[in-house]
Amino acid sequence: MVEQGKVKRQEVKMLNRKLLEISGVLNVESFDSEEFLLETECGFLTIKGQNLHIKNLSLEQGLVAIEGLVHALAYLDSGTQGKSKGLFGKLFK
Repeated sequence: MVEQGKVKRQEVKMLNRKLLEISGVLNVESFDSEEFLLETECGFLTIKGQNLHIKNLSLEQGLVAIEGLVHALAYLDSGTQGKSKGLFGKLFK
């Protein structure tokens, strides 16, 4: 993905499904112990799991660290508008 000559970069690192470190984070849209919704350089990212909580957050550097048991990671692409509308509908009722 290129925006005015700037290459977007994101790194996702997971250790034993219990620690997730993500770079390229622009904003934390919503979160609770079972689901996070992050706006990233590469699109919206959902993280689902159990007992999730923020270990470290630095939006200035674009870094988020999340602890807990991770079940799934998924990007909400514009090509999956039906699914993303359903998710956003659930989150923002």
